[in-house]
Amino acid sequence: MSANVPETLDAWRMVAARRRFDGQVDLAQFTRLQGLVADAEGQCTYALEFSHDDILRVSYVELTIDTELPLICQRSLQRFLLPVKLVQKIGLIREEDEESSLPEDFEALLVPEDGQLVPLELVEDELVLAVPVVPLSPDGEAVDQEWAPTKEETDKVNPFAALAALKKK
Repeated sequence: MSANVPETLDAWRMVAARRRFDGQVDLAQFTRLQGLVADAEGQCTYALEFSHDDILRVSYVELTIDTELPLICQRSLQRFLLPVKLVQKIGLIREEDEESSLPEDFEALLVPEDGQLVPLELVEDELVLAVPVVPLSPDGEAVDQEWAPTKEETDKVNPFAALAALKKK
């Protein structure tokens, strides 16, 4: 993780100070992401910008992420890099009923009572959401649709052959 980004930070103090943090982290540090990607090679560049909208009276953090996720194409079964470039506004709320007052383009984040946030957890949450259900490489070719049976499969005795013979009688 980059030197200027603390492991935890006080969300409300950062909003009041309108702080910005820029960081870079190896994908290997994201444990929840590991089961969704092909491997942990690569880095993620991110920025957290805390602010407050005076008109809407909303405290938020704007999260910017730029990385490439290594995935396995489910069409060609080859590894490919999915570019992820996103900007997400996350509305910071103290109670669940405050979520309805957020603008449509804001995601809600219920801040713990002590106000402490872990920046890497915010980044990892967005990366997990960015992984497609069925990864498909844009330039991957499909695996052959026609599968010829192997000799072992053709030589195998069909268990329903006896029923077919009885049906013919």
